[in-house]
Amino acid sequence: MKRLLPFLVTLVGASCVAAIAASQPIAITEFDRTFAGVSDFTCTLHVHEVKDADVRDRVYLYSFMKPHYLKTLVLDGSGKGSGAVWVGGDQVSAHLGGLLSFARVKLDINDPRAVSLRGVTIPQSLLPGVVDDYGTIPGKLTETDGGQIEGTDTDRLQLDVADPASNHGVSEQILYLSKETHWPIRQIMYSGSQLVLDESVNGLKVDVGLHEGDFPF
Repeated sequence: MKRLLPFLVTLVGASCVAAIAASQPIAITEFDRTFAGVSDFTCTLHVHEVKDADVRDRVYLYSFMKPHYLKTLVLDGSGKGSGAVWVGGDQVSAHLGGLLSFARVKLDINDPRAVSLRGVTIPQSLLPGVVDDYGTIPGKLTETDGGQIEGTDTDRLQLDVADPASNHGVSEQILYLSKETHWPIRQIMYSGSQLVLDESVNGLKVDVGLHEGDFPF
């Protein structure tokens, strides 16, 4: 009986994993499988963000290396030249643009200076986390064909959020993923009828050979 126990535990564990995989949308499963084989990636994010009467339009450069190295840089828009580095934990190393770009300051990841207009932290903005949200935030999730976005065939995930108050006020969020690469290419969010986020992923490159020295903390 003792010899059978490890086998039964393994079998039950494998069955649970299979059940979880079967219960989530194919687009998420395909992304998870693709991301598992990637060591690092870079991309630019074009972000239009709204909160009440405030509007922010920015272009970010993201560089990420497993397991938890992330660097952001504002290429255009408000705060141009500023950026931050996160290497795991509850702090980021941030710097301003322009003449003060050499000066770095350690901030809590929830510091208002280190979060998006709608309160999203730098780690939460990572593409794997964005995809994961659609499988973990409570609500009604549907998957359909997303048509083409700039010539790319897409899968579309729509999440009608059960409790917008616990989701930065977002009541509906939509994610388009490439059918070919399985990576996200656009995300749209609403608070009621108001568009509060529209972001596009451009210039994605994977396995570019990043190393720890690329993430000065």
